[in-house]
Parts: sequence; structure tokens; C-alpha cells
Amino acid sequence: MIRAAAFFLALVHPAGASAGQLAKDRISAVIEAADFDGDIAISTELSSSHGPGYAFIGTLPEPFRGGDDGLSWRWASVTKQMVAILVMQQVERGAIDLDKAASEYLPGFKSPNATSVTIRQLLQHRSGLPNPDTAGEFPGAYYRADFAGDRDPLTGFCAGPVIGQPGGEWSYNNCDYMVLGAVLEKVTGLAWGELFVRDIARPLGLTGTGAYPGEKYTRWGLIDDVREPGLELSAYGASAGLYGTPEDLIAIDKALMRGDLLGPDALAEMWRSDPALGYMALGQWVFEAPLKGCKSPVLIVERRGDIGAIQVRNFMLPDKQIAVVAFSQSKPFEFGEVWRGGGFSHDLLSAAACPEEAP
Repeated sequence: MIRAAAFFLALVHPAGASAGQLAKDRISAVIEAADFDGDIAISTELSSSHGPGYAFIGTLPEPFRGGDDGLSWRWASVTKQMVAILVMQQVERGAIDLDKAASEYLPGFKSPNATSVTIRQLLQHRSGLPNPDTAGEFPGAYYRADFAGDRDPLTGFCAGPVIGQPGGEWSYNNCDYMVLGAVLEKVTGLAWGELFVRDIARPLGLTGTGAYPGEKYTRWGLIDDVREPGLELSAYGASAGLYGTPEDLIAIDKALMRGDLLGPDALAEMWRSDPALGYMALGQWVFEAPLKGCKSPVLIVERRGDIGAIQVRNFMLPDKQIAVVAFSQSKPFEFGEVWRGGGFSHDLLSAAACPEEAP
């Protein structure tokens, strides 16, 4: 297990030094009470990538576990949030129309839903496409190196028998974003991972972030104190194929909230959520929720991910200019649901966002 000793780099809260110290104390208490095993990054201002107001709060590096234990993290389905940003950048440039069918961009897409499912519906998980999580003889077989099926998003499993009609109820599905990755490649001429580096990572000066295959080793975790099973991480493609550091993800969050990655109209469209879909927006959830110590509900943008033993939560609080990223590497661990008013995520956000308002 990781040694549970929290440390901080400068945390300056917008309300001043005393509020910053209070935030440190409250955050540290939340981490210790939860016996959290992983890394947490928090930023309380937007002016620069790693300047004043950036805090790294987490646990000391654990003892060396061998050459295959990396320092970067798999971003899991937070990748979908990055793909949504890339799609909206192409919308701004007039290369993608959210309400056109996937077949308009992918004439080779063999799905029965190809001519009816729209880019927006793919982003919202309302495509009716099959789910790779159900492929093979056991859960997760699609993502193992020995999977014998076809992973081509246009002609393989994702193009097979559908489970519903486009525009129906929300149904989580990795095929949606695998197909979106193919759309991005078609309209830009770059593989989705290369596009992420060109249009997001490189402009922000992020050099340790990319898509599988790439980084040879990322941090692995434990499930019930046993090492997680091996996975072919590149098999997740544009649904969950990015890796990087907590600091890199914070830098992207800050740039997005500053307006450096999307203009105000595109950002508002991406964050426009639908209560009927559980407040799903395009590639992320956007909702207001009460936080402990805050006088009124707080606007929250959330994206989560889960691969093997690794869980990740990426939160942006645009009105408070705060970003919070948490990576856990041991299961079971419960992040909880912020909207329910309790649990680790709720308490962590409350400590970061509301110390100056706490009684």
C-alpha cells in the first residue's frame, strides 16, 4: 500500500491566505479519514498552468514495485471528455455538425444505425450501438490481449448488431467514442491520439501525456490486495486510451475554463446538460449540487473513469475557478455521488471550494 502521508505544494485560495490554510487542513482531513490510496491535484486559480494557486495533494510515492509500475496514470473514461473537446474544436471550425449522421463522415461505417445516429447522440451515449463491455466470454474480454474479435470501430464489433435506436434513453457505451475517434481521424487526417497532442497537449506544453500505445508503463493498482489482471490498454481507443499525470489534467481543466481550448459558444454547447439524461452533457455531466459550507449550490462539471483497479474523477467548478482531480489505485474504494450530499468526492470538493464559507 502507499504510505498515507499527505503533502502540499503552495495552495493559495482566492479568499486569501487564511482560507488557503483552512482549505489545506480540511482537504488533508478528508484524505486521511477516507484512507485514500492514490494522487490528488487541486487548482484554485486559472491564470497559469502550474503557477500560484496550484496544489498537489496526495500520498508519498509507494515503495518501488518493479520496472512495470509507472508514474503516469491511465485517464480511463476522462478520455471521453478530451474527445468531446476535440469534437467541439472541429465544430467551431465548421468541419463537424453535431446533428449530422455518423455516415456523413464515415461512409464505411457498417452499423445498422450508421445513417441515423448523430454526432451529438454519440457524445451523449444515445446511439444504440453495442457495448464492448459485453463482448467475449467474460467481462472485460474485449480489452484483453488475447481477444479474438475485430476491434475496427467501423467494421468490427461496434458495427455489429445494435441494442437500440438512436436518440433513445441514455446507455453508457464505449463504442460511441471509438466511433467518434474515427470521425475525428476522417475530418482531420490525424489519428485521434495525435490530434489530442496537436490541439490540446502541445499548445499547453504538456509533454508526458498521450494515447496508448505510447507510454510503456503507467501506474497499476490492487483489487482486494491482489494485482489487477493484465489489459490491452490500446484496445480502449478513443473511449479510454489516454494517460498522463494529475498535473497535466489540471492544466487542461484550467485552460478549458479560461477559454483557451474552446470559445464561449462551443463551451456552453458542450456543457449544456439534460436533466432527463441524468444531467449528461456532451462527454461529461454538468449539474448544480450543494456542498458542505457553501451558501448556495455550486455548478460542477464532472467526468469519471474506471479501468482495472484505477479510478479517476475530474471535477471543474467554473464559477469558483477550481479544478479537482483524484486518482485511486486500490479497490474497493467508494468516491460516492456529489449530488447526494455526502461521500469522498462531495467532502473533497466541499473542502476545496467552501472553506471561507464554512461555519
